[in-house]
Amino acid sequence: MTNYSREDLSWTSDLKEAFDGDVELQDEQGHAVRMELEAEFKVGNQRYAVLRRPGAAAGEYELYHVSSSTDGEVSITTIEDDDEWEDISELYDECTLPEL
Repeated sequence: MTNYSREDLSWTSDLKEAFDGDVELQDEQGHAVRMELEAEFKVGNQRYAVLRRPGAAAGEYELYHVSSSTDGEVSITTIEDDDEWEDISELYDECTLPEL
């Protein structure tokens, strides 16, 4: 069970405004990988991005941390903590999946 509720999440649009829906990341080999920006939101002081690989099935996404440097440069990094990833994933699903 997640440590967060719907009230903890606020939707943002900084990445969409900056990148118009597509984000380019580098994989472990240094190759560019284009990802589709599905959503972005904030929980507490931490920002998150929900990215999907083109052609991925509905519901298949990857979560990332989003941060900005003092000069405004945006950084998208992997969430290293498995518990955090699981909590944020559950919260995102709760807020976006239709209720049965």
